[in-house]
Amino acid sequence: MVVQSQPAALDHFPLIKACKPISMFCGIPVVDLSDPDAKSLIIKACEEYGLFKVVNHGVPLEFMTTLEAQALKFFNLPQSEKDRAGPADPFGYGSKRIGPNGDVGWIEYILLNANPEIISHKSLSIFKNNPEIFRSAVEDYLSAVKTMTCEVLEMMADGLGIDQRNALSKLLRNEKSDSCFRLNYYPPCPDLQTLSGRNVIGFGEHTDPQIISVLRSNNTASLQISLKDGTWVSVPPDQTSFFFNVGDCLQVMTNGRFKSVKHRVLADTERSRISMIYFGGPPLSEKITPLGAVMAEGEESLYKEFMWSEYRSSAYKSRLADNRLRPFEKSFWQCQ
Repeated sequence: MVVQSQPAALDHFPLIKACKPISMFCGIPVVDLSDPDAKSLIIKACEEYGLFKVVNHGVPLEFMTTLEAQALKFFNLPQSEKDRAGPADPFGYGSKRIGPNGDVGWIEYILLNANPEIISHKSLSIFKNNPEIFRSAVEDYLSAVKTMTCEVLEMMADGLGIDQRNALSKLLRNEKSDSCFRLNYYPPCPDLQTLSGRNVIGFGEHTDPQIISVLRSNNTASLQISLKDGTWVSVPPDQTSFFFNVGDCLQVMTNGRFKSVKHRVLADTERSRISMIYFGGPPLSEKITPLGAVMAEGEESLYKEFMWSEYRSSAYKSRLADNRLRPFEKSFWQCQ
């Protein structure tokens, strides 16, 4: 009998066993921003899935393709040249290592501050031959995506019955907003063919700690989400649309009415995946607590009040798969 060993190149990467083929999930809610019912569809999607796809969003396709082309130029450079832009601290270039706590994945990435005034010298050096082209591509893309995101958050506020329409969007528009931007690159993993039904993790399962995450990717189908019953399903890619993920802070601000969606990315044998994610976060000093307008009369908060800086620090000290919100739930302390 011949025992097939794991390729040495994958020795340090987490694997998952695919007990059965994971199907493409056709139930992802689609929200057309020109639809008069968009606000109601957003609320329903956040309650049921914590994720929805946005079409007719107004972000020029040129902004997406230009930035993707600039990113691919960098990721296709020799490793020694890419390493000059790292290690991520947290901004800059990173490879394989995700955070400081031992998580790894089949991934390379660039992490940037979403504030155009705080693009670091290390970040600009990523595209040292044409830094202004890169900076312009990032700024054009982020400006358009931020505008769209704030529009969606204002529709969300309307749908929740919040009188102050900018209750959520003002946190992202604040000049001290702690938002960031990732360009993720998942190279093909040909060694997957030898793993006999196992998959290599590109980015391990997790929820996003911020208010909202806005994802755009190419057409490689690698993203998966966990449904309420724990079933993992694949999200059909759409390179012309955006996927909105509910973050942990938004779960708290709606007192659990919305759920931050657990998601992951798997490596592909033949095709690379590139994704762009805008993480909309509040200012570091912002207190995160359920909004009064979403609470029923007599309803108690499920969470203790915390500042975003406190939660961010706690989240980044944890492992990806940890339930980061658990220590901030009042029930957690009642059980101690």
